[in-house]
Amino acid sequence: MDDVEVRELRYFRAVAEELNFSRAAERLGMAQPPLSRAIRLLERRLGVQLFERTSRHVSLTPAGAVLLVESAKALEAVTAAVRRTRRAAQRTPALVVTAKPGVATDLLRRIADAHPDPVDLRVSGFGEQTEMLRDGRTDVAVLGCHGGTHHGLDVEVLFSEPRVAALPPGHELAGRSVLTCADFAGQPTPCWPLSSAADRAYWSGQDVTGGPVTPGPIVHDSAQLLEAVALGQAVALLPASVAELRSRDDVVYRPVVDATPYSLALAWPAGARDPRIARFVRTATEVSEALPRPGAVPAG
Repeated sequence: MDDVEVRELRYFRAVAEELNFSRAAERLGMAQPPLSRAIRLLERRLGVQLFERTSRHVSLTPAGAVLLVESAKALEAVTAAVRRTRRAAQRTPALVVTAKPGVATDLLRRIADAHPDPVDLRVSGFGEQTEMLRDGRTDVAVLGCHGGTHHGLDVEVLFSEPRVAALPPGHELAGRSVLTCADFAGQPTPCWPLSSAADRAYWSGQDVTGGPVTPGPIVHDSAQLLEAVALGQAVALLPASVAELRSRDDVVYRPVVDATPYSLALAWPAGARDPRIARFVRTATEVSEALPRPGAVPAG
């Protein structure tokens, strides 16, 4: 079998996502006949039929459905390779490191200050860190790690901390000194965009109880989350460090004795051989070990 070209995979994905050759050709900026020929050539090379075609309908075959999933991984790997190769060719290539705002970026600045190599710090949104690692936009990420797997990545946990409940002062649970995850049953909890079922269970405490998650408002950062809590729209489970940094009169924090801890970790592409990454991980470990561990809950 001849090698499949990246261009052909991009053509295939356009048709597979549009399920219409005319729209796919317009999206690719080309005429339809050469696109149809390219797909037929790809099918001949693979020895399989990728699409069922009629005069009114285009659909993926089982083989086409598999290629749709696998081609995404292949194209992501190619994109990452190109980005990292171009960065390596710079006169003084910097290690690109990303984290979401808050405790992670504060820690990242301390690590960068102590690190001997140039570091390019980039702030990212919730859940964007792993995607940025996989597509080559960043070399290392600081991310929350709560027991799930990070396929294709190596992970080094820097520290773990307890989680606390964030509640509006008038909430029925605010009068208790200590809570458990079972107390959150039926309580609406904020939802993060692109979060998985496991993420939603973890952030609502239902990973411990096994109960259903009651979705609350969608939030994009911790500031928006605390506003939702203050307005009585939701209750939330947060790392203790967030409670320490974001004390406010309209939100109270209470310990949750059985909540799964929150861990902050470094992640990088599995099998990476860049010595700068190894040095950065060593520096990060040394800096994080020297810092006081979060855990105290401010009164409120």
